[in-house]
Amino acid sequence: MGIIASAFRLANNGANMRQLKLYRLAAVVILALAPLMRPVFADGGQACEALASLKINNVNLLSSSTVPAATDLPAHCRVLGYVRPAINFEIRLPAQNWNGKFYMAGCGGFCGTLDTDRPGFTNAMNFGLRRNYAVATMDSGHWGTSVVDGRWAYNNRLAEIDWASRAVTETAKVTKEMIRAYYGQPQKKSYFAGCSTGGRMAAMEAQRFPDDFDGIISGAPALYQSGLAATFFAWLVQANTGPDGKEILTKSKVPLIRDAVIKQCARTNGLIPDPATCDFKPASLTCKPGENADCLTEAEVKVLDKWYAGPKNTKGEQLYPGGLPMGSESYWPLWLTGLEPAGGKLIYAFAQDYLRYMAFQDDPGERYQVTDFDFDKDPPRLAFMAGIYNAMNPDLSKFKARGGKLLMYHGLGDPIVTPQNTLDYYAAVQKAAGGDVLDYFRLFMIPGMDHCGLPAQQGPGITDAGFDPLTALEKWVEEGVAPDSLMTTKTDKDGKILWTQPACPHPQRASYKGAGDVNDGGNYSCE
Repeated sequence: MGIIASAFRLANNGANMRQLKLYRLAAVVILALAPLMRPVFADGGQACEALASLKINNVNLLSSSTVPAATDLPAHCRVLGYVRPAINFEIRLPAQNWNGKFYMAGCGGFCGTLDTDRPGFTNAMNFGLRRNYAVATMDSGHWGTSVVDGRWAYNNRLAEIDWASRAVTETAKVTKEMIRAYYGQPQKKSYFAGCSTGGRMAAMEAQRFPDDFDGIISGAPALYQSGLAATFFAWLVQANTGPDGKEILTKSKVPLIRDAVIKQCARTNGLIPDPATCDFKPASLTCKPGENADCLTEAEVKVLDKWYAGPKNTKGEQLYPGGLPMGSESYWPLWLTGLEPAGGKLIYAFAQDYLRYMAFQDDPGERYQVTDFDFDKDPPRLAFMAGIYNAMNPDLSKFKARGGKLLMYHGLGDPIVTPQNTLDYYAAVQKAAGGDVLDYFRLFMIPGMDHCGLPAQQGPGITDAGFDPLTALEKWVEEGVAPDSLMTTKTDKDGKILWTQPACPHPQRASYKGAGDVNDGGNYSCE
């Protein structure tokens, strides 16, 4: 606007008429174009830097600043703050070309950090920012040194409640107020996407806070949190702990087991379409007299039998739905058997801190060991905290009534949040609804995919870059077009496409039509 000031200076200094007319003309043009040169706000929108001075009940706003465009992210207004006492959040509001919508990302494990620049799709708010959504995420109400650090929960019930359910809904409320303040109008649609703990958060939103979001993506959800992180994880650890306290089954035997399962049950592309029907028997790998390589000891076979069957008490009663799915073996190094060079066995770490600080009404603390868990006495003791953590309510009637859409997905090769409980939950929702729920809830079981499609490990299934549930959900919410399939794409490390295949809404499965390239998803149908 300096040219406008120059025009007034020239007029005051007695400039010639020709100069004055030129400056006046330029000033008129600039004033006319000014609305196009500013960020695209509706009438009444506030400047980014002014947002930090807003007064919002129970919220401390720390800063608001404009961030220029960089790499593949658009210029945006960045807002930092926390909902009292300790739910830290970050909001990013596109400075231009806002699509009129809000996208919120969940977090994984025990959360504990503002993972705002997480790459990819899983629990990554920038996935929405790249599509010009106003976006937000949070740390779930505490700080931790890693996603397996549970010390924050020690005798801290409010922090446990924040992690369980409060962090998402409170952050959503703040973000919507920021959207209205910055753009001068509310969002047209709101979406939430999360996987693992984020997937549990997603289901919790549909169950307890049905008005927060129009569309929800729930990936590999840890719905039965108490049974999973306490009973099931303790079972996996104890099954593989010998009398000497050392591991029985080590990572050196995993390739042998993986290859045997694939040979027994997989298709040509290495996928097992239905792990429950795989009839691989661990005993088939038992060492014969004189063998000591490429085979399993009797103790190792017993570990596998327990891992695949899942936890039971001394009466033989199943304590958690199912065990490790056949076809998950490629992914055991990170979760169960150690991944070089940094180690692994994340299930061991999750189980330890969960049992010490989160599982019971009264926390036993750091002296508690995973091997202390008693499968007869301790599962009933999980009930109090289960009422806080678990997202197992099958009644989605309020979410349905407000027009909400829930898209849930789960990898059939997931060895940490195993898929059977998700299948059981879907059946429970159908039963509670008295029939078909496809008009508002669709579940996609994806063969061969690891937990949340994490790209850290090589395996037969896709990564989270291999499908696009958000576009499918947008069409469902905004156009009424329900997803009849999700196309999945498997690529190698260089990005070359190896195969494509549709993931189908449960209970349908992808079926080869009998003609054409088996690696082309167009030659499959959902049946």
